[in-house]
Amino acid sequence: MEIERRWLARGWPEREPDEVWHMEQGYVTTRPAVRVRSERRADGEERFLLCLKRGSGLSRMEVEFPVEEAQFRAVAAFIDKPFIQKEQRRYSLPEGYTLEWNQVDAGTPEGYFYAEVEFPTEEAALAWDPGEWQPWLLREVTQEGQESMAAYWARTRG
Repeated sequence: MEIERRWLARGWPEREPDEVWHMEQGYVTTRPAVRVRSERRADGEERFLLCLKRGSGLSRMEVEFPVEEAQFRAVAAFIDKPFIQKEQRRYSLPEGYTLEWNQVDAGTPEGYFYAEVEFPTEEAALAWDPGEWQPWLLREVTQEGQESMAAYWARTRG
């Protein structure tokens, strides 16, 4: 189960991130969402993931598996569209959560920014206030299924 709140954002916050990751992800299907993603950190660490998601809103079914690079490449071969390019900057929050700030498909007309935080429970998610991060947030889109990455894939690569 994934419990997450999500916002459209107005560019990068004026803060130094704790980590920076570069990602590329593609979808085998969007309903349910079956995606593969490579993640490369600025220090060179790289990992590959296979993820399945179903549902929308605050809580969704999610199963994510680490895979070997060869497995990632094998699944990626089924996807005949350009992968989504993301830069993700991570910020540690005082409550122990991580704020993930993303730029999607930079330099393209469809590109945009969004931010998200995962929580251990729905109660914790609903209680959390973005506080000092609010100036960089446009609007919360947690309940809007058309703002998921799978929906973005369907709109831009469908």
